[in-house]
Amino acid sequence: MNNMLDMLANRRTVRSFQEREITKEDIRAIKEATLRSPSAGNMALYSVIDVTDATEKETLAKLCDNQDMIAKAPMVWIFLADMQKWVNYYEEGGSRARGEKEKTASWRAPGLGDLHLCLQDAIIAAQTAVIAAESLDIGSCYIGDILENFEQTKTLLHLGKFTIPACMVIFGYKKNQGNLKLTARCPENAIFMENHYREPHLEQLKQDFASHEENRRKTNSLPFSNTGSIADYYYFRKHTSSFMEEMNRSTKLMFDTWTDR
Repeated sequence: MNNMLDMLANRRTVRSFQEREITKEDIRAIKEATLRSPSAGNMALYSVIDVTDATEKETLAKLCDNQDMIAKAPMVWIFLADMQKWVNYYEEGGSRARGEKEKTASWRAPGLGDLHLCLQDAIIAAQTAVIAAESLDIGSCYIGDILENFEQTKTLLHLGKFTIPACMVIFGYKKNQGNLKLTARCPENAIFMENHYREPHLEQLKQDFASHEENRRKTNSLPFSNTGSIADYYYFRKHTSSFMEEMNRSTKLMFDTWTDR
């Protein structure tokens, strides 16, 4: 196994960081790697907000289900799906007007296909940043709760109509590295399928998530007095949770705002 594969195999999510700033040199290295991320048509359909203001970090922590680790993280990056830059370029640079004048193109507002590409660009960039940081021994954690409370987040970050949060990642030098353990993943044949989708059902799913369930049993975190399954765990803890309900409401608002004409 080469160094890169070894690093990927042993990467862990880190939620507790050393109380020191990330050096300018390391930040520059992460930024340069991020900018080399694959991008649809090399359009860079994403932007990154580096949140450095302490008050803004605290606000984000509250909006993201009161996760104090966000406020304490040395570096907080919000990756945005961003078509606004190109809408402005088309309009302010005259492309739209020239197309309409020459009758070579009529104006098309960004649609869901554009949004999908922007989200891909943003998340690819985020994962590139995560891997670059890991190579520098800087830990990271994705914060899915940035999808909640879109109204407040939109105002806080001054987001345009065609700019929405794709994900947020917090970074910092690792703390207590010796206590970190690798979490279970699904086996290869549960994820990789050849030529067509193979829909799994109960017996196969039990095998696919057996290691997940075993780990939950060891920590006594399964529902129903530890007699429930891993499906029970995720159904009651996540699928039907209040935060998931809010995430769905907020994400629908993001998409509705994007497509509203």
